[in-house]
Amino acid sequence: MKAGRDRESRQPAVRAVSLVLAHVPSLVRFGSKPARELRTLDEAREVLNPRLRSYEAAVGYAANQAFIGNLAPDDLAKCPAPWFAARVDGAVRFGPDGEIMPESEFLGLLGLADQFELLGLERTVAEQAGEALRDHPLAARLLADRRPAGQAREVLETRVARHGALPLVDGRDRLIGAMLPGHPEDDTLTGQVLLENLACKTSAGLALAHLLARPDGLAPAAVRYVLNCGEEAVGDRYQRGGGNLAKAVAEWAGCRGATGADVKAFCCGPMHALLIAAGLVQGGVFEDVVVVAGGSLAKLGMKFQGHVKHGMPILEDVLAGCAIHVGRDDGVSPIVRLDAVGRHEVQSGSTPLAIMRALYTTPLRQAGLTLTDVDKFALELHNPEVTEPAGSGNVPLQNYRTLASLAVMDGLIAREAMDAFVASRGLPGFSPTQGHIASAIPYLGHARRGLTGGALRRTMFTGKGSLFLGRMTQLSDGLSLIVERNPAGG
Repeated sequence: MKAGRDRESRQPAVRAVSLVLAHVPSLVRFGSKPARELRTLDEAREVLNPRLRSYEAAVGYAANQAFIGNLAPDDLAKCPAPWFAARVDGAVRFGPDGEIMPESEFLGLLGLADQFELLGLERTVAEQAGEALRDHPLAARLLADRRPAGQAREVLETRVARHGALPLVDGRDRLIGAMLPGHPEDDTLTGQVLLENLACKTSAGLALAHLLARPDGLAPAAVRYVLNCGEEAVGDRYQRGGGNLAKAVAEWAGCRGATGADVKAFCCGPMHALLIAAGLVQGGVFEDVVVVAGGSLAKLGMKFQGHVKHGMPILEDVLAGCAIHVGRDDGVSPIVRLDAVGRHEVQSGSTPLAIMRALYTTPLRQAGLTLTDVDKFALELHNPEVTEPAGSGNVPLQNYRTLASLAVMDGLIAREAMDAFVASRGLPGFSPTQGHIASAIPYLGHARRGLTGGALRRTMFTGKGSLFLGRMTQLSDGLSLIVERNPAGG
């Protein structure tokens, strides 16, 4: 009996979730699409600047409020469209899952996270960031007696003119910083690439700081293993994607006893990381594992042309970050089931129906369940207000309709009940197009509250990845996990 109880206690549970956004309009021009399309500062000034949102607008945006947990997805679905046209009543910076940080403070964090002193911040910018961060609820954790260092504008101008530094300018085209390359002859250590990596590290670190600051949560000293599933390929010319950002984030967050590694699988990375974390906990290798992911600077402004064309604000102006604590069953937290993992195998095929069956029907059948036994499905939660103006459609809605069609084919619902299935078991897209972040993870905080509070019994999370983007295979990828109410919780 004791051995049985020990095995039961090792069930992996989602103990805590943090989700953060950093509003960074000045960095939108460094997104891959804007950087390609707008080659000169004049073009950026003319096209981008008039469409950049204020911080107040970003905080009041309904999708962002849903992302940090202040607005339930079902309530978001009831908000009048377009969401960007009105501010959510009572919208605030902090939510149960995290925060929306202003650019001034995030720039300061970037400076603090830069151990090699490659990022120079203009002196006034650094001072203002330091002052603002001192008032942050996590000031002691984020600052740790440090302050962002500033430099004279003349010094930054010299860095740009003589040393090839990447200039950072604000919405009024004032020089606010400069990012030096890590090596003059290494195209994987350019200022652009290093800024992308630093932004990923910092946004992931901010999410982890929120996770570790919870009164009843995991202490930094208790973190033993960290899995990073951000998309940035940290490395140098000899090992382009070989770096370990997980350990860098753990160090930045003060987890001195931790080690870790990166998990790469394009947009499916977070689901693979959650699976590995749950397996490590259930196997008894670690009692607690933390999964982190930072934002993708390259994806800022990815759909900006559609927004400009339709007279909209540029909505892809935020970096997202997440941190998830997977630990041993505490009798309350939702359980991650490892007896029914949905896998898109090499032999699964690439048709939508084949993918849906591999990721949903097969694992549910293994657990003795069907599609109608799942209260909420979380999948690619891209915000349709970002994708539709660019011609990409409403990605979540398309997927939920395909899922409803599968339920019809399996005889679980009538065809006329498809819309009701989508409305009750689906979710509106509310995630920024940060790729890996958008794949299911933004709902995890909401799901945890619903599963522990009794509103939900069972949820299913699915990530899909475009492996063909790397030109090494034509295959896609996919992974799904069932997360359900703790049986000990009633």
